[in-house]
This record gives sequence, C-alpha cells and structure tokens, in this order.
Amino acid sequence: MQNNRLLKAVLNQNTGTLTIYDEYDNILLRRMGLTKQQTKNIEIIFSNHCIKRVDGHREPFTYL
Repeated sequence: MQNNRLLKAVLNQNTGTLTIYDEYDNILLRRMGLTKQQTKNIEIIFSNHCIKRVDGHREPFTYL
C-alpha cells in the first residue's frame, strides 16, 4: 500500500525484469535488463519493507 493504493509487482530473475502495477493493473514502472545481483537486491529491499511475497504466486504477481 502506498498513499492508500495497492501496488503489485512482478520480479523475474530469469529475464531480469521488474514490473510494478497499480490497483487497476496499469503499468507504473518496468525495468528490464537487471542482473541477477540487482534482482536479489530488490528482493532484499522488498523484504526489509515488509512487502508480502505471494507464495506459489498467482500469476502474474509475485509481490503485493
């Protein structure tokens, strides 16, 4: 939640992409060409900010 809005994210280490969506599934940010280390750092940032990982993620979102 940010400013009372639900944000959803897809982080894919294999393709090196991060995509963040708003509550209406509009793309707010797409970053491509990330290294495996950068995606690992993003996962650490997400966990430090208590962002929930959707286990066995419901496509396409891996984080809420």
